[in-house]
Amino acid sequence: MSSSPTKADRLSRNQLGLPQIVASTLANIAPAVSFYFGFGLIVGGAGVAAPLTIIVAMISILFLGNTLAEFSKYRPSTGSFVTFIGMGLGPTAGAAASIFTVCGYAVAAAAIVAISGGWAHDTIKLFLGVNIPWQILSIAATVICAFLVSRGVKISTTWAAIFFYFELTLLLIGAVVMLVVNRGSLSWAPFSPAHLSGGLAGIGLGFPLAVYSFVGWENSATLAEETANPRKNIPKALMAGTVAIGIVYVFLAYSTEIAFHNNATAIGNSSIPYIDAIKSSAPALLFVAYLAGVTSIFSCLLGLTNSQARILFSAGREGLLPKFFGKIHPQHKTPHVAMWAYISAALVITLLCWNLDPVTIFGETGTLGTIPIILVYLITTIALPAYILRFHKEDFSIIRHGVIPALGVLLTLFPLWGLVQPGQPAPYNIYPMATGIGLVLAIIYGVILAKRAPDLVRRIGSYVADEEY
Repeated sequence: MSSSPTKADRLSRNQLGLPQIVASTLANIAPAVSFYFGFGLIVGGAGVAAPLTIIVAMISILFLGNTLAEFSKYRPSTGSFVTFIGMGLGPTAGAAASIFTVCGYAVAAAAIVAISGGWAHDTIKLFLGVNIPWQILSIAATVICAFLVSRGVKISTTWAAIFFYFELTLLLIGAVVMLVVNRGSLSWAPFSPAHLSGGLAGIGLGFPLAVYSFVGWENSATLAEETANPRKNIPKALMAGTVAIGIVYVFLAYSTEIAFHNNATAIGNSSIPYIDAIKSSAPALLFVAYLAGVTSIFSCLLGLTNSQARILFSAGREGLLPKFFGKIHPQHKTPHVAMWAYISAALVITLLCWNLDPVTIFGETGTLGTIPIILVYLITTIALPAYILRFHKEDFSIIRHGVIPALGVLLTLFPLWGLVQPGQPAPYNIYPMATGIGLVLAIIYGVILAKRAPDLVRRIGSYVADEEY
């Protein structure tokens, strides 16, 4: 691999505009799946005023979004977190972040691969009476997704957007029907702090799960090289996507609580509150709710593979990971090797849990993968002021590069503590130690690579999205 960037190493320019990268981000977040499986747990922690927890989580994500937005203004990069950590904290940190980030995302992606087959299995069995093994459906969904993303970023992003907006329409139809049918229960209780379980402490109890439901907000940053005017459009997409999904979640949360007549206990006891709310409010729309889940999962697979595989690609291209991950398809100009490797790894992780049910795999791999992801959020936020002071000292802003990142770090510690605190049931109790071991190994890898490749400091961040070579 050449130590200097060339045009042959570049992805296709100007393939995506602001609407496309916002849609890809929203698809990656997968509101139906996140809300279906997370809202009951959020209510269990926060009580009836769970929407307030969602609003606080959205604000915390906006603080984190400021970090990627600021980095993207100066150095938009497909490497996203890895590039930004490497530029701010040095080559050892960048090399360690490359393997740590990719592994975390691959484990978290296994949750979506598993639930893609599980949800499709339940939907087909419930409405058609056909029993297809969920593992077969997960394999099929993975192959179709990988084929689409390898054909081109424009076509795969377009399909992700189509599935997402179809999903969103179905969700909103169901939510509006809930409000109409249960209009006698309309109240402001879900937005009253007085209805938080245990007062303000209730926000903290539901906060980690609420933040988890936003994972994917960072999707657009990795599409920088293929986005028109990335220095302006990436920051806009990061903020717009977070606010938009926050509004959707709050509306879905309010509608679901009204359908349950603000009964937090009943919501907490429901495995999928939105589905149960549809059953009680408008049984004829049950198929619509299940179909929203199917489209949500598939759009999420497309979005996360497009986005997260590009981090692996960028790390290979810059020499942080094996070079073959940095290969570009000569015709489609996609990082096809990284894409197939990434989604295949997620599928293998899923199939290693063959004997577990998909919902269990979803919860366990989702949790295990999220711990390193949130750590990466935290480290990237710390890297921002270091990068600005190192390379753009004259632009340093105490608010944008000091206060907001500090608040982002503090708010990130809440969901992180919720995932690593002692006393959790097995197997969740071993995940913090497993992540810690992974982090130590990643740091060792970073130290060794930095010593073996003295030019690594020059290679990290050398592919700036909108610069010509």
